[in-house]
Amino acid sequence: MTVDQAVAGHAPPDISAGDDGGGPELARVVPVSGRRRSVPRWLRRTVGPLALLVLWQVLSASGVLEADILASPGTIAATAGDLVSDGTLPSAMLVSLQRVAVGLLLGGVTGVMLALASGLSRLGEDLIDATVQMLRSIPWVGVIPLFIIWLGIGEAPKIALISLGVAFHLYLNVYAGIRGVDAQLVEAGTSLGLSRWGLIRHVVLPGALPNAMTGLRYSLATAWLALVFGEQINADDGLGFLMNQAREFFRTDVIVVCLVVYAILGLIADFLVRTLERLLLQWRPTFTGQ
Repeated sequence: MTVDQAVAGHAPPDISAGDDGGGPELARVVPVSGRRRSVPRWLRRTVGPLALLVLWQVLSASGVLEADILASPGTIAATAGDLVSDGTLPSAMLVSLQRVAVGLLLGGVTGVMLALASGLSRLGEDLIDATVQMLRSIPWVGVIPLFIIWLGIGEAPKIALISLGVAFHLYLNVYAGIRGVDAQLVEAGTSLGLSRWGLIRHVVLPGALPNAMTGLRYSLATAWLALVFGEQINADDGLGFLMNQAREFFRTDVIVVCLVVYAILGLIADFLVRTLERLLLQWRPTFTGQ
């Protein structure tokens, strides 16, 4: 075999003695080709939940897990189908989504505006930060009685409770993001002739954006948690109302359906925020694991 033939086979030549003893000849070494095929990541991520469901169904079918304590996955799936077919679950989801959206909007605007005023100005920090930190230490669920007294038992206290939880998370993260901007970047912007508004727009706000996205994710989780408490205030519709009714009649299947809906809505919201992060933070390389 010639050198050209060995190169054409994409393998380094192996020098060995010829049969006639007249000198070495080149023999092609066949490489081990092909990449190791790994299991798709989406399939690996489903192994844990599927194994849990199988174990759950086995325990329910064998009688170890009684239906009065926790309904089986099959019963829960059938109940979910019934609630969807008669329109009960979609109607409750729509009402809960509206409450979360309004509360997230009001609380988000309030938290971001306070963080900007406090983070961009020392005077604003002196006037705002101490008050917000003091109010933040109060359990926001504990103000439900006051909200009922002040706002009644309608939609207002539910939305106010969601807004309160959202505002604190966004304030803390946006404020930390603003104050965490590298001072050398600010000095560089100043030396380039940027005005105060130019520094805020091109240096401070982009630098605080990663923290703001983190605060938004925390705020969404808090919004769903506040919704559960808020819908216990004389609610006549919504996911929380379904759960309260199911609790009175020991319907664990309905309770689990509502919890699953909460989890799915939370995952969808987190996916949307992650997508927004990838769009807005393309300039920031991050470690994604190995």
